[in-house]
Amino acid sequence: MGAKIGVFPASGALGSSIINHLVKLVPESDLVLSARHPEKLHDLKQAGATVRRADYDEPSTLDTAFEGVDVLMLVSYASFEIDHRVKAHRLAIDAAIKSGVKHIFYSSLAFGGDLTNHTIAHVMGAHIETEKYLSSLQDKISYTIVREGLYTESFPIYTAFFDPQDPADDVTIPHSGTGPGVAWVKRDELGEATAKLIASYVNNPTSFKYVNKALLLSGSREISLAETVEIIGRAIGKPLKIREISVDEYVKLPQIGDKHTYKGVNLSREWATAWEAIKRGEAAVVSPALGEILGREPESYETTIQALIG
Repeated sequence: MGAKIGVFPASGALGSSIINHLVKLVPESDLVLSARHPEKLHDLKQAGATVRRADYDEPSTLDTAFEGVDVLMLVSYASFEIDHRVKAHRLAIDAAIKSGVKHIFYSSLAFGGDLTNHTIAHVMGAHIETEKYLSSLQDKISYTIVREGLYTESFPIYTAFFDPQDPADDVTIPHSGTGPGVAWVKRDELGEATAKLIASYVNNPTSFKYVNKALLLSGSREISLAETVEIIGRAIGKPLKIREISVDEYVKLPQIGDKHTYKGVNLSREWATAWEAIKRGEAAVVSPALGEILGREPESYETTIQALIG
């Protein structure tokens, strides 16, 4: 029987992608999958995976979620608020240690440049704190931090929720579109590479080169925000450009609504720090790691966008 691999949360977009690729590399019976809605994992349970209910927002459910797990894939809490998110991550990490987990893979984010601990992106704040927390626990558990590149599929949150089905005439964001850009990456390729990393560690922990280290998974090309929206425009058959606005104007855009509101607090202004971070090159670093792990060139932004909305 192989090492038991836990994935939590297991039914979100990234977690599901990781699992879909893990089952090609290890038997389903080696998987322990925890999710807020375990019924979504019915087919995997039928195939032999252990399925449990666990929820970041119900800490007591974490007490038994990781029992028997050797290696845990901890997918970050779905929010960009900092304090609650850090607390949730710490509770999950502490529960994993208490349950005897030996190694944690943590899904971080590709702000902060070339694996630095410095960022002005509010969305990166909880990730940095969680990375530091894991680093402080090396006497209790080993870890690998996977800074997952900015998903191509997440373009709406970087384009003021531009809707390809009902396209506006321009993209209004607090950024000119010029300067350093983003090394966009297809989410399912991140899932595939992360699954391969986990399987590599499980197969031979002593030779795994990312023990107590971080790595960056990015796309193979940095793309300015101006080109980012031009490519979206070509996919929908409409010329598209950025019209720069102020942060004050951004937070008042009608399409924003409550999309940046968490637990009753509007964080639109905090979200806008992501564009300042992009201006400073935090998301522009291109790493060869993704292609090396996949064994092929990562899919281009253009190809992914065309498949998404073309």
